[in-house]
Amino acid sequence: MQHTLKTYIPEQAIPKIITLLDHDNLTVKVKSERKTKHGDYQRLPNGKHQISVNSNLNCYRFLITLIHEIAHFEAYKTYGKSIKPHGIEWKRTFQHLMLPFLNPEVFPLDLLPLLANHFKNPKASSDTDVKLALALKQFDEPNDKTYIFEVPFGSTFKLYNGRVFKMGHKRVKRFESVELNTGRTYLFNPNAEVELLKEVNE
Repeated sequence: MQHTLKTYIPEQAIPKIITLLDHDNLTVKVKSERKTKHGDYQRLPNGKHQISVNSNLNCYRFLITLIHEIAHFEAYKTYGKSIKPHGIEWKRTFQHLMLPFLNPEVFPLDLLPLLANHFKNPKASSDTDVKLALALKQFDEPNDKTYIFEVPFGSTFKLYNGRVFKMGHKRVKRFESVELNTGRTYLFNPNAEVELLKEVNE
């Protein structure tokens, strides 16, 4: 497991992570990209516990996701199965587990203030923290995706599931877009990644 982790997380984080994962009934699997989530935690029917994390995440997002899922396991062990998935017990556990990693040996200096702010009240997904999500994405492999906030007004774009939208106005924090097939209006976080479609001249 240690050899596998070296591929995915910052080297300075490995010893602490190995300690956190030192449970006979806990396994970690690295999976191919899932569009709707970065990772998950499951209690298996045989009484064991399994964590999975997407293989395509950059090392800093992989580490945050891994600790997010370990926090689910630890919260379950401490508080039992009746707690809410991302309730106060999980938040406190996540904060406690993450604290030793929030230093410049593990994370780049420009990420640390954003992480410190995020972990005052961690959310179910770090993607909802727009400033942190955008800062983390700078460490991703280059791709052909465009952020919603970069899409010009009136341009069309496509989501990973093939749905096509026309860009509208910005509201307070999110961007309004109309799905072309249905005419329904949706709101997008500015850090959503989409494929910008080329305009076809009539």
